[in-house]
Amino acid sequence: MTTTVHQLIEGTEVTTGASPSVTLKYFVDGAVSENLALDAVLAVCPATYNGMPRQSRSAEPISDTKYLVTARYSPQESNDQGNAGSAPPESSYEFSTGGGSEMMFVSLSTKQRVALAGGPQAPDFHSGVNVTNDGPQGVERTVPIFNFSETHFKSAAEITSSSISTLFALTGCVNNSAFRGFASGEVLFLGARGSKRGVTGDWEITYSFAASPNVTNGTIGGFTGINKDGWDYLWFLFEDKEDPNAEKIVRRPRAAYIEQIYKRGSFAGLGI
Repeated sequence: MTTTVHQLIEGTEVTTGASPSVTLKYFVDGAVSENLALDAVLAVCPATYNGMPRQSRSAEPISDTKYLVTARYSPQESNDQGNAGSAPPESSYEFSTGGGSEMMFVSLSTKQRVALAGGPQAPDFHSGVNVTNDGPQGVERTVPIFNFSETHFKSAAEITSSSISTLFALTGCVNNSAFRGFASGEVLFLGARGSKRGVTGDWEITYSFAASPNVTNGTIGGFTGINKDGWDYLWFLFEDKEDPNAEKIVRRPRAAYIEQIYKRGSFAGLGI
């Protein structure tokens, strides 16, 4: 169906004085929706009129395919998102320091072991936490996670199928170089959310991240020299060992392992 647009000259309204304004009216035929009618008018109505920027467009349905569209102009800063020539808003930044959580099966250190008076010594689990006959049960603890997001405004020319594919590919990746003041390995890209402001306007895209600190030459329990990137996974192997002082077979941590579970990626591809 062909869409046609006719300006209704008799519908032009001009206001002068302290608050000047102009209203232009258009008859649209062949549009199957209000948005298509607004888009059709956007293609023909000027971004400015008598030096005043376009502020808004509105559509009034006449029938299923016919609309009366009104474009309004005034000296104030333009708010019409369909105006591709207007300057986009400034970027914004939000953050929160709400902690994440993880299970801890080996403590940083055992501060005290207390045995029953007159009995054998309390078993030494070598910093194992909540160790039972079935093995360590661990304890959930809060860990520092820095969540932040950035909202940027991109031109229509910048957002292509290729750039969107790059955002998709980097989602779930950890930075392979310094990013926003964080060291390599500390920032996880959680993904992006975008929306187009009008049909020919710019894009509003919010990029979400989470940061977790790296550990360099750290000590956990009796294990030293722990080097763990923020989003690596640390786990322990336990084995049965005899504790002669406690007269008991106990499960103790034998070895620590650090696993990389997220891909590394270049956040330069985000374009921010």
